[in-house]
Amino acid sequence: MAASVDVVEFQLGEEHYALDIQIAREIVEMMPITPLPRAPRYLTGIINLRGEITNIIDLRDLLGLPGSGSAENQKIVVLMPDVSGGSNVGIIVDDVHSVISVRDEQIERINDGITSSISNYVRAIIKIGDEDDGKEKTLIIWLDVQKVIGDLGHYQNTQ
Repeated sequence: MAASVDVVEFQLGEEHYALDIQIAREIVEMMPITPLPRAPRYLTGIINLRGEITNIIDLRDLLGLPGSGSAENQKIVVLMPDVSGGSNVGIIVDDVHSVISVRDEQIERINDGITSSISNYVRAIIKIGDEDDGKEKTLIIWLDVQKVIGDLGHYQNTQ
């Protein structure tokens, strides 16, 4: 039996992304976010989530992706506290699709020849679907969200 890993599939704009299920604490509906004065651009603000102050990060801005204009299905993926050094952090995504189980043969690792700044944060590309049944394969970009959050100090210094 082939080994598999579970990931949360979500959407930013028209593209599909994934993150490790182990770092997602919960997924909540979008709620009012209180902006913080003089906060970095990627830090949208804070929310009170069941009595806990949670920092909300705009993942799209952090990754340098264009805005979508549609906030209809936006969700907040609240991360496990150990991802962000013990603080409560949530990331805004356009939509969450599902938790999917990915087999090793569906994962294509990124080679070191890619020099894009985002390639540091891409773990792999996941190929879903089967060309044998006439369907086109869907490509899902598997992000290393833990590394994205871990590099926030560096990101802030370059803005």
